[in-house]
Amino acid sequence: MSKYSIGTDLGGTKVLTGLVNKETGEVVSFVKKKTKKDKGPEKIIQKIINSIREVIEVSGVPISEIENIGIGAAGQIDRENGIIINAPNLDCSNLKLKEIIENEFNLPLLLGNDVEIATIGEMYFGAGKGESDYVCIFVGTGIGSGIVQNGRLRYGTTGTAGEIGHIIVDAGGRSCGCGGCGCLEAYASRLAIEKRIIGALKKGRKSDIVNYLVEDKPIKTSMIKKSLDNKDELILQIINEASDYLASGLASVINFYNPSKIILGGGLMNALDYFYERSIEIAKIKSLPTPAAKIKFARAELGDFSGVIGAALLAKYRKTL
Repeated sequence: MSKYSIGTDLGGTKVLTGLVNKETGEVVSFVKKKTKKDKGPEKIIQKIINSIREVIEVSGVPISEIENIGIGAAGQIDRENGIIINAPNLDCSNLKLKEIIENEFNLPLLLGNDVEIATIGEMYFGAGKGESDYVCIFVGTGIGSGIVQNGRLRYGTTGTAGEIGHIIVDAGGRSCGCGGCGCLEAYASRLAIEKRIIGALKKGRKSDIVNYLVEDKPIKTSMIKKSLDNKDELILQIINEASDYLASGLASVINFYNPSKIILGGGLMNALDYFYERSIEIAKIKSLPTPAAKIKFARAELGDFSGVIGAALLAKYRKTL
């Protein structure tokens, strides 16, 4: 049995693919491609295929020594048949990814949700190692979570457990990409923060973030960090607002599920210490005293590679079920 697998993290803004040593968690080689402007099934499939080819070529590992391919995609997933049922951020639905990729590379393909694979990565080689009862929450373009109970992922009745981004934090509030209103994702995700900044600037609010903006380019987390470091009033106000809502979501998880640990990951959590620390502090205040006294928090340890490593380990994890 080969010690190598390929893992692909397919998100709304990027495809990140790596060749992973499953015994150590080492990412031997990786390729990152943007997907923000390349939507639709044909373009997404080509991005995935090209990234896998490049990773194999760069690594120098022959395909005969690679056991399988794992892919995690943002959206609703048919795990058994390897189909992306619906991925609004990618403009894809009923995409038979397993069939297409297996025909292309003659390697078995396993498909999971993007947060599911990131949780598996943290389970084996990150902040979840040795833990049996915790929740991984990833704050990025959207907000999602993976629930681990007795050392196993909890999928729920329909395989969609962990959609923390769509718990309601403001009844009748802002519209969300899911079609609902008042969802946490519409208040505390990177996309929500970006929309708030753009809206405030259009209304004439002043901020030094304009010094970092590039025309026709999205606001990057690094730009937000620079303005936070400069104690910019507008950015601080918007981050505090997002943090308040995120803390409400975290408190809801603590009160309802009572996990021993919450692992926080994603671009915003990795880059913004202030956002991470403030959200935790307020979440503990908002939670009931008994679970709040016991809850532990940690940052995801694998950074951008949580999903890549987890996807490469999908087959290994599912063999344990």
